[in-house]
Amino acid sequence: MGANEDYQKISGFRSLFSVKSMILQVLRNFFLFTAILGLLHRIGNVEIGDLHSYVFFGTISLIIFSAFLTLMDAWKRKRDVKIPVLKILKATEEVTAGNLDAKIEPFHDDTPQNEFDLIADNFNIMMKELRGMETLRTDFISNVSHEMKTPLSNISNYATLMQMPDISEEKRIEYARQVAESARRMSSMITNILKLNKLENQAIFPEQTEFNLSEQLVQSILHYESAWEDKNIEMDADIPDQITCRSDEELLGLVWNNLLSNAVKFTPEGGRIQVQLRQIDAGLQVVVADNGCGMDEETCSHIFEKFYQGDTSHATHGNGLGLALVKRIIDILHGTITVDSAPGKGSRFTITLPLQPQK
Repeated sequence: MGANEDYQKISGFRSLFSVKSMILQVLRNFFLFTAILGLLHRIGNVEIGDLHSYVFFGTISLIIFSAFLTLMDAWKRKRDVKIPVLKILKATEEVTAGNLDAKIEPFHDDTPQNEFDLIADNFNIMMKELRGMETLRTDFISNVSHEMKTPLSNISNYATLMQMPDISEEKRIEYARQVAESARRMSSMITNILKLNKLENQAIFPEQTEFNLSEQLVQSILHYESAWEDKNIEMDADIPDQITCRSDEELLGLVWNNLLSNAVKFTPEGGRIQVQLRQIDAGLQVVVADNGCGMDEETCSHIFEKFYQGDTSHATHGNGLGLALVKRIIDILHGTITVDSAPGKGSRFTITLPLQPQK
């Protein structure tokens, strides 16, 4: 069934109702008209012959005027109701047929817009979300199939070695540890791929709320306390109290966790990590710096790309998704992130967030 047939099916009773209303309106106006003429005859000395003429020509005029109004109403109904409904029905039929690129053009280029314009806007936003979800699905399959080869191969190899009858207990424990580590890497990879693809392809984000950024940073640092204490790392936190921020609290939490995790990971024994929070003219600025292995200029230019790992000696520690996730979140929140690093001199990440959230 096509869009026009659908419209006729759902609007046929409405047309019948409109014709019935028109007839009733004509009869009502006719009786009202004759009543007024009768009143004029009683109080205005109008001759009966003239009265009959008034009734005849008045009735003809009333019928013509009612017919004109009916045609105008039909034209207006087609312009304001039928055409928009047909466009919406056609777009939904395209979606049903699998076309996720379906779109409804605005019915009015300027304001004020009516309810059909709102339906078109919401439909287009919905389709953008659906396209994002489809891209998420295809990207996930592609990325996972490529990046899981190494950990799956490790699990397979170590599991085979564990089945050897003459293997020592010490080796068996080591191989089991490698299997568990590879499984952990796969789990972390899947989680990060899902988070990153969702952020890259969706268009609707949660409402931004006001929260205590100082407290959030402190909690993120304490989350890695055992890790930096095990490596005897000096943690230097310069975080003023009660600095509030209006942004997405959950997404920013992912940013601090990724940056602090990397800082602890690449800072050597007895090293130093600095975390600073301050207010500047451009907004709020957070700095996470370490004196670890650092990066060369080539690596710095690619670190925010998915699956990029500049230091292959640290490949077992991550999957190259953390900083890509951080960059995407900062872009969503209309902030900026920069990195200053050099081999053997550590890295310094600077994040600037706007004072007022942007739509």
